[in-house]
Amino acid sequence: MIEQNIKEESNGRATIVLSSVAAGSDFLQLNDREAVMMSLDPQAKFLLEQMEAAGEPPMHELSPEEARAAMDFSPLAGEPVEVAKVENRAIPSPAGDIPVRIYTPEGQGPFPALVFYHGGGWVIGDLDMVDVPCRLIANQSNCVVVSVDYRLAPEHKFPAAADDAYAVAQWTVEKGASIEVDSKRVAVGGDSAGGNLATVVALMAHDRRDFSLAYQMLIYPVTQYSYDTASYQENADGYLLTKESMEWFWDHYLRTEDDGRHPYASPLLAEDLSGLPPALVVTAEFDPLRDEGEAYARRLEEAGVAVERKRYDGMIHGFFWMPAALEQGKQCINQASAALKRALAE
Repeated sequence: MIEQNIKEESNGRATIVLSSVAAGSDFLQLNDREAVMMSLDPQAKFLLEQMEAAGEPPMHELSPEEARAAMDFSPLAGEPVEVAKVENRAIPSPAGDIPVRIYTPEGQGPFPALVFYHGGGWVIGDLDMVDVPCRLIANQSNCVVVSVDYRLAPEHKFPAAADDAYAVAQWTVEKGASIEVDSKRVAVGGDSAGGNLATVVALMAHDRRDFSLAYQMLIYPVTQYSYDTASYQENADGYLLTKESMEWFWDHYLRTEDDGRHPYASPLLAEDLSGLPPALVVTAEFDPLRDEGEAYARRLEEAGVAVERKRYDGMIHGFFWMPAALEQGKQCINQASAALKRALAE
C-alpha cells in the first residue's frame, strides 16, 4: 500500500530521497525546483513520486468519465472508523432528490451539524471519497455531518452544484430536527471545490435571508476564476493539483466566461462579505489555490468576520483526504473538528 510505504520512508528520514531527484527530469520543470523541494513534506514528496512512477496520464488529458474512474484517493484515507449511525438518504429539491450520507455521533441530540461538500473540481468526487474524513469529524466534533452528493459537471454546469449545496443546507436548518440537529447550530464546510460551495452557500444564505448559518469550515477553497496568483505560478505543476487541471475543471463547470465572474462561482469577487459566519480557512503551501484561499480569509477579516486561518507548510492540495498517508492530513482533520466543536458549542 502506498500509505504504508510513505510511513516507512518518512520515519527517521526527514530528507527522504531528496538528493537523488534529477533536476532535469520531467517531474521537475521549474527553476531552482530542487531547492524548493527541500521544503516539501517528506510524506507528500514520497506520495508524489509514487504517483509519478505509476505513469498515469494527467487529469486534463482525460474525459470526465475517465477521471472519475481513475481518481480514487480513498485508500490514502485509511480504514473507516465506527460512527454511532450512518444513513444514506435523499433530500428533496426543486431540481430533484439530492443523495446525502448522514453521520450521527454517540450521545443524545439535538446535535450541531456540518453540511459537508466534497472536492473534485465540481467534476469528480463522491460520498465515498470523503467517507473517512466525515466519520472522523462526526466523532471528534460531536456533530451530525451531512455529506452531499451534489450534481457534477459537465453534465450539470454552474450553478447546479451551488443550487444543490444550498438546498441541502436549507433542509438541514429547516428539517434538521428529523435527524436530531439543532437548527441554530448548522455549519457548512468543504474542501477545494467543496470549499467553494461552502463559501457560496454562506453568501447565498446571507443574500437571500432564507436561513442562518453558524460557521464555515473552508479547506483550501477555490475562491476565484483566475490563474494569475503567485501560488499558481509557483505550483503550476508537480504537486498533484496543476494549473492545467484547474483550467480543465473550470472549463467543465462554467457555461460561459461571465459565469466565472459571478460571486456564486468566485466568492472572492463578492462586494460585501460582512455579516457572514465565522470561518476556519486552511491552505497548503504547495497548492495553486493557496493565495486565493488566503485572500478570501483576509477579505473576511476586513469585513469584520472572525477567522481562524492556518497554512500547512510543506503540504500539497488534497491532503485533507489522506489522513492515513499524510500526518498533516490527520492534523488538519483534528484542527477542523476542534474548531467546529468550539464554534458550535451551546
